Amino acid sequence: MVRPLDGAAASAGNGITVAFDAPTRAAVDAFYAAALGRGVRGDEGAPGLRPHYHPNYYGAYVRDPTATKLCAVCHGPPS
Repeated sequence: MVRPLDGAAASAGNGITVAFDAPTRAAVDAFYAAALGRGVRGDEGAPGLRPHYHPNYYGAYVRDPTATKLCAVCHGPPS
C-alpha cells in the first residue's frame, strides 16, 4: 500500500495527483499561469526542473477547488 507523503489517508485532496503531459516547457508555464489566474485553491510548486525525477522533468503543481493536486509536466529537453 502507498500512503500520501504526510502519512494521512488518501482522499480527493490528499495523495492524488492528476498529471497532464505538456508538449513543451512553455506549455507548463502557460498551465501554471492560467491556473493561478483562475483562482486555484493552492500553489503547490512553480514551474521548474525536478531532477530528482529525471534530468528533463519540468513541471508545475497547483490544487483545484476540490484540493486535488494538478500537475503539468514536460519530459523533454528545452525547445
